Amino acid sequence: MSPATVEADPAQQVLNAVFGYPAFRGRQRDIVEHVAAGGAALVLMPTGGGKSLCYQVPAILRHRAGQGVTVVVSPLIALMHDQVGALDEVGVPSAFLNSTLDGDETRRVERDLLAGRLVLLYAAPERILTPRFLAMLESLAERGQLALFAIDEAHCVSQWGHDFREEYLGLSALHERFPQVPRMALTATADDHTREDIVSRLRLEQAERFVSSFDRPNIRYTIVEKDEPKRQLLRFLRDEHEGDAGIVYCQSRKKVEDTASWLSAEGIPALPYHAGLDADTRRRHQDRFLREDALVMVATIAFGMGIDKPDVRFVAHLDLPKNIEAYYQETGRAGRDGLPADAWMAYGLADVVNQRRMIDDGEADEDFKRLQRAKLDALLALAEAHDCRRVRLLGYFGECYGDGGEHEDDDAAGAVPRLRCGNCDNCLAPPATWDATEAARKALSCVYRFRQQGGKRFGAGHLIDVLRGKVTEKVAQYGHETLSTFGIGAEVPESQWRSVLRQLIALGHLRTEGEFNTLELTAGAREVLRGEVQLLLRVPAEAPRRGRSTRTRGGADKPPPLPLDEAATARFTALKAWRGEVAREHNVPAYVVFHDAALAEMARERPATLDELAGISGVGSKKLEAYGAEILRVLRQDA
Repeated sequence: MSPATVEADPAQQVLNAVFGYPAFRGRQRDIVEHVAAGGAALVLMPTGGGKSLCYQVPAILRHRAGQGVTVVVSPLIALMHDQVGALDEVGVPSAFLNSTLDGDETRRVERDLLAGRLVLLYAAPERILTPRFLAMLESLAERGQLALFAIDEAHCVSQWGHDFREEYLGLSALHERFPQVPRMALTATADDHTREDIVSRLRLEQAERFVSSFDRPNIRYTIVEKDEPKRQLLRFLRDEHEGDAGIVYCQSRKKVEDTASWLSAEGIPALPYHAGLDADTRRRHQDRFLREDALVMVATIAFGMGIDKPDVRFVAHLDLPKNIEAYYQETGRAGRDGLPADAWMAYGLADVVNQRRMIDDGEADEDFKRLQRAKLDALLALAEAHDCRRVRLLGYFGECYGDGGEHEDDDAAGAVPRLRCGNCDNCLAPPATWDATEAARKALSCVYRFRQQGGKRFGAGHLIDVLRGKVTEKVAQYGHETLSTFGIGAEVPESQWRSVLRQLIALGHLRTEGEFNTLELTAGAREVLRGEVQLLLRVPAEAPRRGRSTRTRGGADKPPPLPLDEAATARFTALKAWRGEVAREHNVPAYVVFHDAALAEMARERPATLDELAGISGVGSKKLEAYGAEILRVLRQDA
């Protein structure tokens, strides 16, 4: 775009001069222009897709037009701090109001707000809805100085969603009290139910909807069957991500503590994070994760939403999430910088049983439970799939993958070509399958015989013992050695039977019930028992080991994100050291100063003048003024 065009395009001028980016991505421009003109919007954009620019650029444009401050609803203190720190670095007056401020600091921010000195103000929903805050908003609105409400993480308003927060429900008051002020809701994750809930609860019926692709092509998806899962995790980290920052999710607080301690003992720096830790410990651990390069955070889902760290190279799950939305949201914390990252998960039959029990034992009504079971089934189908993970994941959100995508070769005449992404485990190493129709019929028949003989239900372990002809005390107690199904599956290993049962549950032919997770036939079992369907199931197998990574521990010694020659790599290392000094001086994470990708581009291009440096993506006018001379000095020194 020519300088004259940029000058005539206010949105592009802000993007270039303030944020240092050469062009909008995807639907960003459409969203920015619509909201800057006063339109309401619902924005669905994947993590790392640039959601914050969709309200920050309109906020700057509307403030320059004399329309006042943009109020950003944000659920997490860490997110507010990061966003305000980043805006301060590019010269945009902004602030937050939260519990970390003392009385004097709070009053200073309020004075700046009312005096029109702020472009953006971040606050949590519970603060925004207080009488004091609403009174300040009324004062601003009366003077025409309330430009925009941006409701971030908007899926929190939905009781159908994976991260419901009751305080979000009160945000409908913004429409009722300030109908003239445009509003936008933004989220990275929402299926059809959640989208409609957001629209209804936030009164956005007239808002234009902007739905970006949910695809994160830089993330490689891998799901393995549990077989000593901690050892599987350790092998994954050592082979693929030694020296990388990442997140490991566990279901329970105890497992978080145990896993963090175990990884530390194995030489991998790790910290725990869960709601049971005191606030100061959580803050310290999160601060270290944001500021250090090679730290692993082991956490429950209490950690992660709003984490802006761009260089998280992996997200691992040691337990099954609740549903695909949760899985997508959590894995989306990897690779926000667009560079290669991994989403790795290990799961087993116990995960399925535990998740179903949590749904069944919950206090929600039956309609809600039914929906949650359907969402869990969709996640199980993803986990057990032997076709492309990405196609299934995007399909869940109503997106059809494949525009320009590759196709698998047809293995037989008349076979339907299937899409593949080339960056998930099933595409990179297609799993073996076997005709499990007869095995499935044997298992379902055995469950039926249990009920026929004594009316009782039994769990997976006992069922496998009977199928394999193992006379245990429990088998003898119930006389199950006399069943016609006793021993009919002796040739199938126990691990393979567990895989069959897990997949039968995932496919909806079996379900677990009650406190002891006993197995019961579903209506769908009938078609299998009658031989009306063929079941091709995955062959149980460990995910293939890849070659050991050549990456080494320590942030400064890790390779740059772009291919660089030896001299450019030395410049990249020098720039990282300089950035670390600046970050410590400003008390912000290093990536707030510059992302690794920007430093790598500087090292490769080696600009010699300020004008040349201004052409590097991510170098806006404020950063050029603040750091330009120092960056050129570092580049000259490393010549």
